[in-house]
Amino acid sequence: MVADVIVLTGPPGAGKSTTARELARQYDRAVHLHTDDFWGYIAAGAIPPYLPESEEQNHTVMRVIRDAAFAYAEGGFVTVVDGIVGPWMVNYFVPIANGQKIPAVHYVVLRPGRDETLRRAQGRTAPDALVDAEAIDSMWKQFEHLGDYERHVIDTTEQSSSETRSAVANAISSKKCLLRPRPS
Repeated sequence: MVADVIVLTGPPGAGKSTTARELARQYDRAVHLHTDDFWGYIAAGAIPPYLPESEEQNHTVMRVIRDAAFAYAEGGFVTVVDGIVGPWMVNYFVPIANGQKIPAVHYVVLRPGRDETLRRAQGRTAPDALVDAEAIDSMWKQFEHLGDYERHVIDTTEQSSSETRSAVANAISSKKCLLRPRPS
């Protein structure tokens, strides 16, 4: 049985990692893929992923993340992908209808208001936490206007982590954030 893939995205400070961890624990068989880890696997020559010159690297890493997510789903694990997967990268996760069983892919964007995003992200204390206001603001702006993906947005500005988890679970069960497979 192929399980679902849930791509949980948004700017830094949106609540992705907390929500992904809690959401994955709700299932009998689930995986939490923290995408930041995949950039950390680059042992030499890594470029910070928010810099323009990192584009080729970022596409490579996104293909690796997609392949891992789909492999886990094919093995029956609900897979929660936690990271910055904007509309510019979401096509990697759109399943291809090829006559075989494919995972249902949910694309959920957590988007608190700009000031709340900055407050949360800059309040992080981990040694490698991104706290640079300019970089955070730049990433928030990339999620500000999502066009066709606007229906995938959950405003987490005023939500607790449990409220966000419930909102994500409701979006998944209602299938409102489902990505439609494209023909092969």
